[in-house]
Amino acid sequence: MGNIGSIAKKIKRIGFEPVISVGVDDIKTASKLILPGVGHFAKGVDNLKKMGLWDALNQTVLEKKTPILGICLGMQLMAKHSEEGNNEGLGWFDAEVKHFDIKEKQQYKVPHTGWNTLKKIKPNVLTEEINKNDEFYFVHSYYLQCNNENDILTRTKYENQFVSGIQKENIYGVQFHPEKSHDVGERLLRNFIGIGHFGSAQ
Repeated sequence: MGNIGSIAKKIKRIGFEPVISVGVDDIKTASKLILPGVGHFAKGVDNLKKMGLWDALNQTVLEKKTPILGICLGMQLMAKHSEEGNNEGLGWFDAEVKHFDIKEKQQYKVPHTGWNTLKKIKPNVLTEEINKNDEFYFVHSYYLQCNNENDILTRTKYENQFVSGIQKENIYGVQFHPEKSHDVGERLLRNFIGIGHFGSAQ
């Protein structure tokens, strides 16, 4: 349920060889994990459980501390709960997924689709060399409401400010699509690949 081919192509462009997982062993032996996603929250949860990847992700991310980057729905799946399908998520962040409640409907359409900037909330290796005018590509109708301010990496304005990036220890998530964001997206993916097991660059 994600732009897997686009992500793999981007990673190859920056000089690395991605492995598209087909089972639990791929998850458990990965040096880095990317959890992409496009579509419905409940369906994403169902797919991960049917494939046997739900428990493998919990073990690898929470116990082994393997760095993971969630993209779009992949980030939202890290929350406790989503309004989309009224479903429980992985619960890695104290957060809920909410539908945009837009007041100025003529100016701000849902889904939020197109290019937008990031406001850095805290310094982090993931957003190094990302400037305030750099634009990333978004397409989403739901956003993450994060209850712990310390977990918020970036915010983005779309009528109101919403969380566009999160981070806690080895767990990272972005609402936008770096694989569709040209050079600046490649820069962010390169930053992620350079992250060590405890959040330092290596």
